[in-house]
Amino acid sequence: MKNTVFTGAATAIVTPMTNTGIDYKNYEKLIEWQIENGIDAIVAAGTTGEGPTLSDAEHRELLDFTVQKVAGRVPVIAGTGSNDIAYAVDLTKFACDIGADAMLVVTPYYNKATQGGLIKSFNTVADASTKPIILYNVPSRTGCNITPETCAVLAEHENIVAIKEASGNISQIAKVAQLCREKLDIYSGNDDQIVPVMSLGGKGVISVLSNLLPRETSEMCKAFIRGDVQKSLDMQLEYLELIDTLFCEVNPIPVKAAMAAMGFGENIIRLPLTPMEEKNEKKLIELMLAAGIKLA
Repeated sequence: MKNTVFTGAATAIVTPMTNTGIDYKNYEKLIEWQIENGIDAIVAAGTTGEGPTLSDAEHRELLDFTVQKVAGRVPVIAGTGSNDIAYAVDLTKFACDIGADAMLVVTPYYNKATQGGLIKSFNTVADASTKPIILYNVPSRTGCNITPETCAVLAEHENIVAIKEASGNISQIAKVAQLCREKLDIYSGNDDQIVPVMSLGGKGVISVLSNLLPRETSEMCKAFIRGDVQKSLDMQLEYLELIDTLFCEVNPIPVKAAMAAMGFGENIIRLPLTPMEEKNEKKLIELMLAAGIKLA
């Protein structure tokens, strides 16, 4: 049986920015606040962290900074995926060398791949890694789906230990669980499906919501694990409207607005994404206040 990278909630952490680069002062502040509030792991330079628009130098610097500041208190999962597999391999090697605990590797986007191409690509990255690999399946963004049968093949690689499943297809996730069993941990990649995925044996969530509510998102998972399914379900439903609003525009547009409102830097997001529309931001702030979130 493979080792589990984390159980509970990992925050797909935002990257606070200025007009000239990364705002490390507020990024460090956010990391500390996340850990103080009981988050179970941190994912750096993922989709929510605007990894696709970081320069190579920024990407490496951000990963190194995260590892240094977290300092082993929770696992750091480095976003190292790319549609350029040679680059993904190089970035994965770098993240291993600086001490990241695991890698999050997205399906190749735009150029896409056949299932055979996915198997070869993920295995190539996994071969180059000295740390565990978490596959990231998000076909709505990549145009490419990892099928359950492909997951079963990939799960045979000793370094491929989990999948972040953001397809939204519960039937597909059930099939992954059936085919892979203990060879592949499953994390929900959608905050509105934490409880459904955990009911299929999932270990938790890689979350956007936990940027705002780290303790509560972790507790939603932990309640399920300790057998208090009703509490977990109640929390899932309690935060459902807030979750929906966090995705009413393309992620991470809303969560960037939310974190700015909470005092974690300015609401600056890189093109092609643009700041949240005023009417949507107003609703988001109202729901944050209703959830007891303190604003700056």
